[in-house]
Amino acid sequence: MQKDQLFTRRRLLLAGGAALGAAGTAGIVLAGSAAETAGGAAAPAAGPQGRPALKSSAFRLQPLTGYGPPRTAPRKLKVRTEPITEISRSGRRMMLTFDDGPNPNYTPHILDTLAKYDVRAMFFLCGECIVVNRELVARMAEAGHVVGNHTWTHPLLTTLNRRAIRDEMTSTSDAIEDTYGERPQWFRAPYGAWNRAAFQLGAEMGMEPMAWTVDSTDWTEPGTRTIVDTIENGAAPGVVILSHDAGGDRSQSVKALREYLPYLLDNGYRLTVPRRRT
Repeated sequence: MQKDQLFTRRRLLLAGGAALGAAGTAGIVLAGSAAETAGGAAAPAAGPQGRPALKSSAFRLQPLTGYGPPRTAPRKLKVRTEPITEISRSGRRMMLTFDDGPNPNYTPHILDTLAKYDVRAMFFLCGECIVVNRELVARMAEAGHVVGNHTWTHPLLTTLNRRAIRDEMTSTSDAIEDTYGERPQWFRAPYGAWNRAAFQLGAEMGMEPMAWTVDSTDWTEPGTRTIVDTIENGAAPGVVILSHDAGGDRSQSVKALREYLPYLLDNGYRLTVPRRRT
């Protein structure tokens, strides 16, 4: 598929997802707290925030290694009909997420910037990228980042049958467990295209569906300044930011993170990740 065709299809899918979210069925998950149960809530208004520089935030998350003893079968979850699109707004929490990796050209630079500011993020990984970049997944575990399942080959799930979707999800969870140290508890559908089978299979595998509140649009390669402005203007308590560390030329994403991350911290945002469900 040519690049412009992929972008056109992805825009259509994202536009559809935005319209669905506007219908009022967004989910919320508490991050960085013991409460992990999500309930219905409207997505926060993603408008410009006040820009007066505040003292650099002292809130940083300590590394939480992903390695540990073998775990039992995942706890069965309630089957959702909509993905989670935001986290708890308390304490000016926000969450950064990166899709489609890991990629040896871009992911290390993103990890370096996150480490510089002692911030954790979520990475939704593709199985075919995991098996050739295992050292990067291990590095994510060492630094305490949370990884999620983003299928094996990044297909459009709405075009696959149930068995094919299960294979995509199961093989990726296996690869994550082999490398990260535990099975993922989160799933994100490629292109933001969800269907009933994805929700059902994810719940069976112990994974909650995670979408996003603000799309950085970095996958369109709009320029570093545009990405920075989109994220800074969309910043608000509870927001989940969608960015990418693979799937194309992500040099703009790498540069943008170096600009907007200190801005968010200086403006009092607490960048966090969900606690592990026990």
